Amino acid sequence: MRIVHIANFYGPRSGGIRTAMHAMATQYLRHGHEPVLVVPGERDSVAHRDGVRLITVAAPRAPFSGGYRVVVRPGKVRRLLEALEPDRLEVSDRTTLTSLGDWARAEGVPSLAMLHERVDGVLRAWFPGSRPDGPVAAMRASAAPRFADRYNLATLPRFDRLVATTAFAAGEVERLRHRTRSVELPPLTRVPLGVDLELFRPDRYDDDFRAQYAEPGTTLIVTASRISQEKRVDLAVDAAAQVMRDGRRVRLVVAGAGPLLPAMRDRATAAGLPHKFLSFVPDRERLATLLSCADVVVAPGPIETFGLAALEALASGTPVVCSSTSALPEVVGTAGAAAPPDPAALAVAIHDVLDRDPVRRRAGARSRAELFPWSATGEAMLALHGRRSFEDVPGIPATSINDVALAANQP
Repeated sequence: MRIVHIANFYGPRSGGIRTAMHAMATQYLRHGHEPVLVVPGERDSVAHRDGVRLITVAAPRAPFSGGYRVVVRPGKVRRLLEALEPDRLEVSDRTTLTSLGDWARAEGVPSLAMLHERVDGVLRAWFPGSRPDGPVAAMRASAAPRFADRYNLATLPRFDRLVATTAFAAGEVERLRHRTRSVELPPLTRVPLGVDLELFRPDRYDDDFRAQYAEPGTTLIVTASRISQEKRVDLAVDAAAQVMRDGRRVRLVVAGAGPLLPAMRDRATAAGLPHKFLSFVPDRERLATLLSCADVVVAPGPIETFGLAALEALASGTPVVCSSTSALPEVVGTAGAAAPPDPAALAVAIHDVLDRDPVRRRAGARSRAELFPWSATGEAMLALHGRRSFEDVPGIPATSINDVALAANQP
């Protein structure tokens, strides 16, 4: 099969979507299929990466996105699809590319939408407001689900199937399904993402490398995240500062770029927190070594729908502290700790993790990550694509995400 995967918000420094697209394409290729990736970029181009065709469509930068590009001429992509003649279509976008579902249906091409984000979560993160307990925040909390429901009703039925990576990611679709009977929503399947268990592993730990970032006797706290509004890196900074005030010697290292990087650096300095902001780390092996050398990784994003960076930390043998309002507790399990997205609460969770036996916490983190190989993701996705249509593929109930690959292969 020729499986075409199209996405927005993909770039040289993008994280989860970029990683997932290429990892899934590699799995398709290994199973004898032809994956084609279509992404926005500065100019039109065609390249090959590890045997996978990568087609770039010229697209402008999205305002306030920190450099992400978004296709604003979907007609151009439709013409490209006509030339590619895909057997299956995957779309990782909730904005300008949703009309491609209509194209696929008209052409008889089975299509699916990958739900990498929640519309209601994005609205809450970006709606203007200041104090989280203020009137604007209250209006935002009540209005976001209503707007998201209307938007999802208008866009999601264009596709034959929806794929969510976690129960949290599927949540707004399940809510919508219960609230309305007027529009039939596509079946929903849960397929978790994976992690490169060869690249990210505990034996990358290196004393000399760690010494570059933390002196002996110092707790190394790492955050690997894009530094933008919705990621809430400020929570990691403030939580690490609280841990320091509680009496631990700590140093915070942040791997990631984004529009709020200068503000976060100033925030850490003002708190008197020893820190280092690395910006984007293009060398994946260096990032893997950093994660393996950390004592704890903080993943503070309150609306994360999966959290690949957190899973990479677990694979590296490092426990993760995350926000309980996100999907990350589903991924992290007991190999870390979850707390409300509040600096004091996250600091308590960090202490909890650091007080555990170091050998056991590293072994537990790695064991948890081994439940998420990319091979399982590829097999689950191909189980969907292997049908002549998606109509007879059962959705997966919101149970344990570790059963997804097995359930997706059931007849």
